[in-house]
Amino acid sequence: MTTAFFTGFPGFIASRIIREAFENYNYDRVYTIVLATQLEKAQQEKKSILSKFPDKEIVIIEGDITLPQLDLSDETIIMLQEQVEVVWHLAAIYDLAVPRPIAWKVNVHGTEMMNLFVESLPKLKRYVYFSTAYVAGTREGNLLETELIRPNNFKNFYEETKFEAELLVDQLKSNLPVTIIRPGIVWGNSKTGETIKFDGPYFIVNMIDRLKKLPIIPYIGHSTSLINVVPVDYIYRAAVYLSEIEEAEGKTVHLTDPNPHPVQEVYRAFVKEITGKTPRGHIPLSLAQASLSIHAIRKKLGVEYESLDYLTWNANFDTTVANKLLKNSGIECADFIKSIPIMIKYYEENKHNKDFHIEIR
Repeated sequence: MTTAFFTGFPGFIASRIIREAFENYNYDRVYTIVLATQLEKAQQEKKSILSKFPDKEIVIIEGDITLPQLDLSDETIIMLQEQVEVVWHLAAIYDLAVPRPIAWKVNVHGTEMMNLFVESLPKLKRYVYFSTAYVAGTREGNLLETELIRPNNFKNFYEETKFEAELLVDQLKSNLPVTIIRPGIVWGNSKTGETIKFDGPYFIVNMIDRLKKLPIIPYIGHSTSLINVVPVDYIYRAAVYLSEIEEAEGKTVHLTDPNPHPVQEVYRAFVKEITGKTPRGHIPLSLAQASLSIHAIRKKLGVEYESLDYLTWNANFDTTVANKLLKNSGIECADFIKSIPIMIKYYEENKHNKDFHIEIR
């Protein structure tokens, strides 16, 4: 009986990883550490998962990764040390507009506490840490999985704190069986469109949807950049597979789109799918930035200011390691532009539900 321990539950990716692992008979029992404020939601998600996997077990433990010993009792720690073989650390503040102290507390200090916990597990077979491809900050060009280079600057505190946290986990590779996952910008399921929140690429979708009655919708700037957007089903299928193969031990892997599309092409596909029209003309990026610096406009359009930084960033995520490790898995990243119709269909069905939308700061 393989037992796993998760942070980040009942979040979308953690929940899907657990489902995938149960589907593949990887685990019989899963422990999840959950904040008191998330207990009710976690219980609901647990019930939903176990309705499909009644022979499996999910044990919810109240705790806090930012506190010593994860705020768990000595008895609980001993019990986990006796059982846990695989650890998944996904808990993080993902908001691009997050203030630095909050991001540092959860993303960096929380990872310090998790590392200490992981180091205490005598039966550990794999420690899977979810970083982000955007630890590259403002570095441009071809970005390698084998690199962890401090950039001159970061586009936001999310990137900065995820870089610092990845540094901490990377240092464990010499002593522990670590696999670091760097996802691109994650959207919903490529087959169903399902997601639980409209962030990332959905900020641009929000804006287009709220401007669709205008006679003309212009492009934003004259970007020649690529945008790297990946479906959640690629992320959870690939991550579970990588957690099981010996070849992924000690590796950092870009779970990014190996064939990303230009920003302008994605924007045009969004506009056409939402409005039936093709965008015409361009508004200067500086004007868009000036407009979104006003909170009332950001809120009206449903766009975080920081999302604009990714529209003109000229970088490519190399996937040499990912391609090699996933070669015989049958797991591939769905083409984003081909997936846009199902993405927008799900968005249209749920856009009036406030639970899906992110509070714009």
